[in-house]
Amino acid sequence: MTNSNIIKNEIEIQRISRAAELGDRCFEHILGFIKTGMSEKTVAEEIENFLYQNGAEGLAFDTISVSGERSCLPHGVPTEKLIEKGDFLTMDFGAVIEGYCGDMTRTVAFGPISAEQSKVYEIVLEAQLAAIDFIKAGVACSDADKVARDIIRKAGYGDEYPHGLGHGVGTLVHEAPTLNSKSTEILEPNMVITIEPGIYIPNKFGVRIEDLAIVTEFGIINKVRSQKELIIL
Repeated sequence: MTNSNIIKNEIEIQRISRAAELGDRCFEHILGFIKTGMSEKTVAEEIENFLYQNGAEGLAFDTISVSGERSCLPHGVPTEKLIEKGDFLTMDFGAVIEGYCGDMTRTVAFGPISAEQSKVYEIVLEAQLAAIDFIKAGVACSDADKVARDIIRKAGYGDEYPHGLGHGVGTLVHEAPTLNSKSTEILEPNMVITIEPGIYIPNKFGVRIEDLAIVTEFGIINKVRSQKELIIL
């Protein structure tokens, strides 16, 4: 499969949009499925089954489903660990539709959770929303990264945000442009990018919120509609 262009055409955007829409439907489904006592693997398998049963021709990447202390692993592999009360559960997944990838992440909680968990979730959400408001064509990728990173850093969690703000998506789930502090790229109309700040506190918990968006002259068109305010199950 050839790599898609960094600037997406209408057909490419339609396919990515359909993959994102399937991701939203999957998240809605999984909210009614997950409960305490269920393993991370069981959740990941249900996500993948739903995607395949509803039109995905493949997975954009191996599904991430990590809970409790393991939610501090940005790229953690699902295990037999059982979800417990007080856990965060981070789910990162994407379908492939007609060769094009979706990509979204949501972190949900199984109550009751600590004040620190609530605070960290709100910091990540604030950083993500600020980046969403800032991004448009003509913006430097490094500046977009800085908007989110500054919020997380000022809150005292700069060292717990080890990855960039996002990346391009097309026929591959990781394409140009790269939104991080070292990027020299400038955002252009019809680039499709992720916006996914996170905080990962070793041996405690992690939070990531990720949307998939189309860059325009006036801002972004966010293709992920799922709720971002903290969901406590």
